[in-house]
Amino acid sequence: MSVLVTGGTGYIGSHVCVELLNAGRDIVVIDNFSNSSPKVLERITEITKKEPKFYEADILDEAALDKIFSENKIDSVIHLAGLKAVGESVQKPLEYYENNVTGSLHLFCAMRKAGVYNMVFSSSACVYGIPKRVPIVETDPLHTINPYGGTKLTIERILEDLAVSDSKWHISLLRYFNPIGAHESGLIGEDPNGIPNNLLPYVAQVAVGRLPYLNVFGNDYDTVDGTGVRDYIHVVDLAKGHLKALDKVEKTPGCSAYNLGTGTGYSVLQIVAAFEKASGKKVAYQIAPRRAGDAATCYADPSKAAKELGWKAEFGIEKMCEDLWNFTQKNPNGIR
Repeated sequence: MSVLVTGGTGYIGSHVCVELLNAGRDIVVIDNFSNSSPKVLERITEITKKEPKFYEADILDEAALDKIFSENKIDSVIHLAGLKAVGESVQKPLEYYENNVTGSLHLFCAMRKAGVYNMVFSSSACVYGIPKRVPIVETDPLHTINPYGGTKLTIERILEDLAVSDSKWHISLLRYFNPIGAHESGLIGEDPNGIPNNLLPYVAQVAVGRLPYLNVFGNDYDTVDGTGVRDYIHVVDLAKGHLKALDKVEKTPGCSAYNLGTGTGYSVLQIVAAFEKASGKKVAYQIAPRRAGDAATCYADPSKAAKELGWKAEFGIEKMCEDLWNFTQKNPNGIR
C-alpha cells in the first residue's frame, strides 16, 4: 500500500517525500508544478536512491484524482497541495478559495469513493490569527485574518465534520509554525517564484546577491528588539512530524489538531544575526512600516504533539541557518 502525497514537489512536500522513502514507505506524488520544478523529483531520487511514482496533475481535476486512486493501492493521504502566499491571497481571494478549498473537496470525495480514510492535513498557525497569548495551544480560539488562513480553517472544519459523520475517517491536522532550513544535502530547499514571501528565503537571497536588501516590517513591537517574534522550525523536523502523524492516523479514528513548532520564539533581527553567523555574509536590511495583521509575538506550545505523536523538534536555529545557507550556495539561482 502507498501514501499519496499531494504537493509533493513543493518545499515541505519534497522533504516529506524524502522522509517517507527513507522510512521504507511506498509513495505516489501529485503536483502541478505551480510553485515547484520537475527537477525536485530528480533530487528526491538522488537523495533516497528511490524514484517516486509521479502524476503531474491538479487537485481540481476530479478525473485525474479518480485515475490516481484507481491505478494505485493507496491507504493514506498527506495533503500539502495548495496556494500559500498570504499577501497574494488578499489580492486573489477567489483563486485561493477555489484552489485550496474546492481542490480539497475534490480530493476528499475521491478518497471516499476509493475507500481511503486516513488523512494528514497541512494546516497552518494562521488559523489562530493574532494570538491573545503565547505560547499558543491547540484549544486557543481560531480566527483568521487573511484568505489564506481562511482556506486552512475552512478545510480543518470540513475534516472535523467528516470525522464526526463517519468513524472510518482518521485525521490529523498539523498546524505549522514557520518552516525554514533545507535538507542537509543541499539538494532540496525553499525555492519560491519571484520575491519570497517568507523571511529566510528573502534573507538568503540578499546574502547571495539576488536581492539588494531585506525589508524588516516594523521595529516598534513590544519585543526584545522591536521586531516581530516567530517560532521557526527546521523543515526536516516538520517532515518527520508528518510521519509521526501518519503512524497515529493509521491506528486511531477521529480528528485531532497538533502544533508543529519548537516552542521558542526568535525576532527578525535575531534570525538575521544567526544567518550572518552561519553564512559569514552581511545581510543588508531596511526598516519598513508594519504590515497590517502582523502579530508582535507568535510561538507554539508543542507539548500535545510530544505527548500524542511522540514528536519533538530536534534542530536549533543554528542548524536551520547552516542548512539553508548550504542549499543557497549550491543553488544560487534556485533549483529551476
